Amino acid sequence: MPSRHPRTAFAVAAPGFCAPARTLAVGVAVALASLLPAVPAQARVTRLVIDARQPVAAPPGAPAGMAYEQIAGRVFGELDPALPGNAIIQDIRLGLDADGKARYVATFQLLKPVDKARASGLMWHDVPNRGRIFANAVQEFAAGDVMLASAWQGDNAGATAVKPTAAIGANQWLQLPVARGRDGERITGEVFARIVNRSGPASQPLLVQTNPVPYRPLSLDTTKARLVSRGGELQSGEVIDERVIPAADWAWARCDADHPFPGTPDPTQICLKAGFDAKRLYQVVFTAADPQVLGMGFAAWRDVGQFFKTAQADEAGTPNPVAGWVSHSIGRGVSQSGNFLRGWLHLGFNQGEDGQAVHDGLWPIIAGRRIALNHRWAQPDGVLELYQAGSEGPQWWLPAPDPLRGGRVSGILQRCQATRTCPKVIEHFGAAEVWALKLTPGWVGTDGQADLPLPANVRRYYLAGSHHGGGAGGFDTSLPGVGLPATGAACPGNNFGSGVLPANPMPHTETVNALRQHLRHWVMQDLPPPPSRYPTLAAGQLARADKASLGLPTLPGLRASVPEPDFIMPVHVLDHGPDFDPVDGSGIASLAPPRVRQVLPMWAPKVDADGNELGGVPVVLALAPLGTYLGWNITAAGDKPFHAGQICNYAGGMLPFARTQAQREATQDPRPSLEERYGSHAGYVAAVRQAAASAQKQGFLLPEDAQALIRAAEASQVLR
Repeated sequence: MPSRHPRTAFAVAAPGFCAPARTLAVGVAVALASLLPAVPAQARVTRLVIDARQPVAAPPGAPAGMAYEQIAGRVFGELDPALPGNAIIQDIRLGLDADGKARYVATFQLLKPVDKARASGLMWHDVPNRGRIFANAVQEFAAGDVMLASAWQGDNAGATAVKPTAAIGANQWLQLPVARGRDGERITGEVFARIVNRSGPASQPLLVQTNPVPYRPLSLDTTKARLVSRGGELQSGEVIDERVIPAADWAWARCDADHPFPGTPDPTQICLKAGFDAKRLYQVVFTAADPQVLGMGFAAWRDVGQFFKTAQADEAGTPNPVAGWVSHSIGRGVSQSGNFLRGWLHLGFNQGEDGQAVHDGLWPIIAGRRIALNHRWAQPDGVLELYQAGSEGPQWWLPAPDPLRGGRVSGILQRCQATRTCPKVIEHFGAAEVWALKLTPGWVGTDGQADLPLPANVRRYYLAGSHHGGGAGGFDTSLPGVGLPATGAACPGNNFGSGVLPANPMPHTETVNALRQHLRHWVMQDLPPPPSRYPTLAAGQLARADKASLGLPTLPGLRASVPEPDFIMPVHVLDHGPDFDPVDGSGIASLAPPRVRQVLPMWAPKVDADGNELGGVPVVLALAPLGTYLGWNITAAGDKPFHAGQICNYAGGMLPFARTQAQREATQDPRPSLEERYGSHAGYVAAVRQAAASAQKQGFLLPEDAQALIRAAEASQVLR
């Protein structure tokens, strides 16, 4: 079937123009956008259903008398495929009802003050991560903010087991239409799925991270699919020891030791006659049918947010429970859901059907890619496996060339610049996003020749030496035998085992508290946050991601060859087929798995003599270090041997300083010991006090958090 990737009126802002003509091109795009017919103000939520309501206890630190309630419900929405903001959705015209509209049902959770007079006027609109809602801060509760979360992912576990009502605290789900051919015929295509680090005779499910693969085989006849096992994969894309498993030796079935091969037929599981070997990866390519119109999740999240922000009631008169409460709103997402926000903005979804901006601010947290959602056969849960989409196209904000991949000049903000609907953006990352989530091309482009500029409406903050989401914090957490565990850190994700180094405690919490306050003040009062702080080429803080270029010393506990050449997770230039648009991540993915055309060079922050990264915002534990804090770890062999010796997903590691000079000399540790650095416990507390004052002065630490850290240092066992 030919590609039906509709171009919208927004596309006038994305030609392949050269940098000197950029201002003129954007100006022309804005002028053309202004000539489009006006659309009546509406967020196409046609029906609101409230399924549950309950009071919420005030958390510690909230003002006396501050009462909240939580509401769970569903919204019923419809999309007109002719509207420019919807026409960009892949396959939307193949998922229409008889009246020409595409419809969805989305769950939501709303947390609001009971008393409107206590409301701040700010609404946080959270993007669930694989259906899950993350916890809100006391800061938001105390201020009287409204907190909304609404579904966007139509293929996750919650969406495939839809209940007739929504429940408080439950995973969020989104019902979407299935794409059909022009005459109603089923749409089919090849997809792939993988099983890794599993062993034994039991059948294994097909997962993308923690959710089921959203597609099922059209036939359970194994001669119509292809299953292979692999002894290894390199980040170059090279495959080691691939073996085809004969169709007679496996089944689409559920089996175990008591119910051996061929087992009971099941399209979600694979049963192997010889059982699974944890030292090998298994990959199946099969023909699937009935793709959902997953890109509608972008529009559903947009319209639910705009409804609660601006609408008085639904079309039947059911009142919006926060009608008139919200003057400003901020979209927020963490990791996968932060990637959603970047993709959502790139495709122009911050413009509502009324032509106005939906959210005034966006906060994509520890998210350096764009979600792979708006293409046929998308797997939006994928992040790290060799062939997963999400790093295609511009990961940078302003339009810029893409010299190594040859993509057209583009940027995440290009569409919202053309329609004057760009929000204020804060993004923050740790070192794990550099090492495991392919971050740095978004800073220096695909060729790494120069730092890419940031626009005035974007702030970027880097928390050096921290893992994905930050560690446990505190000070004893860096001390062997006191708080630092002897065992390796767990590698997050799809059963990837554990690392050889203990977990990295470098925290994000206090910095995030400060950033949250800056973002609300920027959005509501136009008070700018501190300037961006992250490693740059211009400052001499970035280099090619190898040990020599970064200046990483050889430390006790690390092999001299680490980082290895195959260590960092690079950006793979993937060929998904002729009907796939890599710049927008839209179209039809017809090659399963995609071909690896190229591997981009990767950059990482340089390190000091201790091995700690240069650049980034001031963090107390980084300014008064107790060891070397790494944004990466190395996968141990253990019972998950396939990834042994490779990067441990997005877990960090930590190498503590020796306590005394004699101890460090005995291990040939080049780093000064704790006693040589701080002298005594009182000396360390003084260093923490100085670090807290510096971070607070620069705007990255709240006064109450500074005092709490000083108290924690005083109570710690450092040099006691």
